[in-house]
Amino acid sequence: MNIQTNQIANYIRIGVIGLIVLLLVFGSFTIVSAGHVGVVTRFGAVNRVVDPGIILKIPLVESVNQMETRTQKEQVDAAAASKDLQEVKSTIALNYHLDGAKAVVVYQNIGTEYVDRVIAPAMQEAFKATAAQFTAEELIGKREAVKQAAYSRLKERLARYNIIVDDFNIVNFDFSQDFNSAIEQKQVAQQNLERAKIEANTAITQAQGQANAQKVLRDNGSLTPEYLEYVAIQKWDGKMPNATNGVPFINIPTK
Repeated sequence: MNIQTNQIANYIRIGVIGLIVLLLVFGSFTIVSAGHVGVVTRFGAVNRVVDPGIILKIPLVESVNQMETRTQKEQVDAAAASKDLQEVKSTIALNYHLDGAKAVVVYQNIGTEYVDRVIAPAMQEAFKATAAQFTAEELIGKREAVKQAAYSRLKERLARYNIIVDDFNIVNFDFSQDFNSAIEQKQVAQQNLERAKIEANTAITQAQGQANAQKVLRDNGSLTPEYLEYVAIQKWDGKMPNATNGVPFINIPTK
């Protein structure tokens, strides 16, 4: 009985030792993925930054936190007021990447949750500040200028946190129904005005052409009384006018 007990105890000791050895072996290295850097901490304090690959570390003492340095995308819905106090909503998108050389600073000051803590609020603030510089119509008509203004503001703000802005896009603009209706009515009015201008220019051109033609006829001696009488007869509707402007009409008897 004692022999069996001793054997069981030996098996347990061997198993525990084997488990400890496995933990020490597999806990002595880790792998940092491509497109990341590893921030090595020792008892919670930052010790060093390592590049992608197999990383040796002290088991149970050191740990490795991976931080992505590839270009990432963040998209948020934002709301603001334009310069003329119109409510505007938009979906904005940001492409950015972490400055790998400053990963330790980012980890120490912000942590791995820098998207929620820094990037998303900065995007909201940049959109609000930029929208306030333009009227609602300018936000639509000067979209590229709005984008560049927001991009510059956001780039400067995130650089303080060692986050590099690659690109910034305004996906869409959304205004109130009243504003959309006003814009539509304005566009219709502008279209009607343009049509009226075209028609007026056409009438002026036709009148000028007729005047020029008559001048040519007069200068060439072709605008004779007989010709004018002929033109008048061609346009006559069968009713005798009260005045003929000096152009005689032939009174054709009806009986």
